[in-house]
Amino acid sequence: MLKKNTSFIIFLFASAGLKAQVAPKPDTAHLKDTTHVIKEVVVTYQADKLTPVTFQNISGKELQAKSTGQEPSYLLAQTPSITVYSDAGSTQGYSYFRMRGIDQTRINISLDGVPLNEPEDQGAYFSNYPDIMNSVSKIQIQRGIGTTKNGVGSYAGSVQLFSPNLFDSTYTTVGFGYGSFNSHRVFAEYNSGVKNKKAFYVRASQIYSDGYKYHSSNNSQSVFMGGDLIYDKSVFKMNVLVGHQQNQLAWLGVPEALIEKDPRTNLDSNERDNFTQLLVQLQHVWHPNSTSSLQTSVYYTYLNGHYGYNENAYLGLPTTNELYNYAFLSNLIGLFSNYTYSKGSFNWTTGINGSIYDRRHIGSLNTVGQLYENTGYKDEFSVFSKADYTIGQLTLFADVQARYATFDYHGDVPLNRIDWFFLNPKAGASFLAGNNFNLYYSIGRTGKEPTRNDMFGGSDNLLADSAGRAIIAIKSPEYLVDQELGFRHRAGKLNLNLNFYYMSFKNEIVLNGQLGPNGLPLTSEVNSSIRTGAELSLNYKLTDKLNLINNSAYSYNRIKEQNESFSPIVTPPVIINQEITYTSKSFLIGLSGRYQSSSFIDFANTARVNQYVIFNARTQYDVKHIQFAIFVYNITDTKYFNNGYVDTDGTKKYFVQSPTNFYTSVKYTF
Repeated sequence: MLKKNTSFIIFLFASAGLKAQVAPKPDTAHLKDTTHVIKEVVVTYQADKLTPVTFQNISGKELQAKSTGQEPSYLLAQTPSITVYSDAGSTQGYSYFRMRGIDQTRINISLDGVPLNEPEDQGAYFSNYPDIMNSVSKIQIQRGIGTTKNGVGSYAGSVQLFSPNLFDSTYTTVGFGYGSFNSHRVFAEYNSGVKNKKAFYVRASQIYSDGYKYHSSNNSQSVFMGGDLIYDKSVFKMNVLVGHQQNQLAWLGVPEALIEKDPRTNLDSNERDNFTQLLVQLQHVWHPNSTSSLQTSVYYTYLNGHYGYNENAYLGLPTTNELYNYAFLSNLIGLFSNYTYSKGSFNWTTGINGSIYDRRHIGSLNTVGQLYENTGYKDEFSVFSKADYTIGQLTLFADVQARYATFDYHGDVPLNRIDWFFLNPKAGASFLAGNNFNLYYSIGRTGKEPTRNDMFGGSDNLLADSAGRAIIAIKSPEYLVDQELGFRHRAGKLNLNLNFYYMSFKNEIVLNGQLGPNGLPLTSEVNSSIRTGAELSLNYKLTDKLNLINNSAYSYNRIKEQNESFSPIVTPPVIINQEITYTSKSFLIGLSGRYQSSSFIDFANTARVNQYVIFNARTQYDVKHIQFAIFVYNITDTKYFNNGYVDTDGTKKYFVQSPTNFYTSVKYTF
């Protein structure tokens, strides 16, 4: 149900902005009856080469070449400062990524400006939108605070997904893939191209995998539909994304002794989930004249599902058929509107975003029935303004956001509404030397409220003390000051991006290495902490056919709490991704390697996951309308963990990842 009393959506406009980004100019020969043909425009929050923030673009072509229906986290992990792990040990089902050691609840994830993070727990679950990368035309990753976004604060950074470009030419593609662990994918997609001022896109996918661990299968389906209506000065665009997935769960870590006996051991017994998620977005972009544009977007997200929880498995006791069940039903309705003015060297954007959200939680036991029911309400409103102005070779940039968020709760324990207000300023400058070298610096401050899981200490139903008062583990927001210094160089055979960052936190809400009974990681609030380092992204053409790609990061990270200083968990100081590819007219072969240094998995810094090196290979062959591809992962059959935790009894538990495995695919486009 939707919350009936929402007292905001106030229209404010302040000053300062960012240049709107536009899609490439389409073929407009078939639109001769229009008096003024416009481009398909999606005003977004992305950066360009003059924006003084750290970012990296991944093209749709690169995504298509590497996408096998795997969780998007594995594609993102090929960029600097991102770590990834999977519950099931394979690339399908639940996987998670961290940026600069910071978890997904503090990474802003969006599709065409629509927040994909759930407002209450602030997580973004790609598994609910299986094969989404098959319909993404581009990704922009911003590391650090970056530019203003809608929804969850860009604390570690942001991942912006962009829907298919409907101005592409007409095509139909069908594909099939099969690989290790009985993994397979079938999909079909169709793009009409622009005809009679209309365009339509649809893609449907079926994905299945047994998973590497025992009883850790994933069975998922999704449909993505998009449509455009094109007029003289405006475009209407609709996105509809529906996903359904059923997983056998494997979220418990496994002691190393059991992994040595059988690495496929799964301590989760008979827990399953079943989730359906729907996203609908309607956009309108209007160009009243050559200098102004107004984009308005309304969106709705619906989630319905449940998952099982075996308490005995969580406690390490002999398992029984007694299962808890957590069920959820949520609705998110939002609107954002941005006005952009661009003339000469000046670009200005101002806009608003507002949303209302409710999520019903029901806990039950299969032998008893319903135990509790509660509903959380999370509403927010924000206004932003940002501008850049170029003077000769110097571009000055400013960005400020005012954001108000509120959390209300109805359950068997009373809780007064909690409100947060944040003022998030950012400023910077970039210097362009010629057309090939860009030096930039930026500084920004942002604040973020705790998640429901942070506040409730991992409980799904709010607990009370002996006097009946609500027990809130964390209520205060966390704050970050982020400084980014870097340069970008692109000339001839070389494309180089190198940056340095210094992030200073106050009251940071960090992972503490524990898992709660709802399967979500637990957190602690620490007084102060820093994360600093250097990140490199390099693409060098050795010859016309040989390409060298490197994405690496080095970091130093410390937490200070009660006169103690220690390293945050699961934050390896060194990550190196190295790839070399050979391409001819119809053939590609690539070899990639990843090195990840060891990292701690507890606050005491006494337990760790070890360093590892893995190698992957891929080959692709195109003949007429058919593309064949083979992917081989972990060629050297390395046994490695990339996540773990220390249980309450002191047992070290790990998430082992799959040994050598393969995937083959064939696509036919006509």
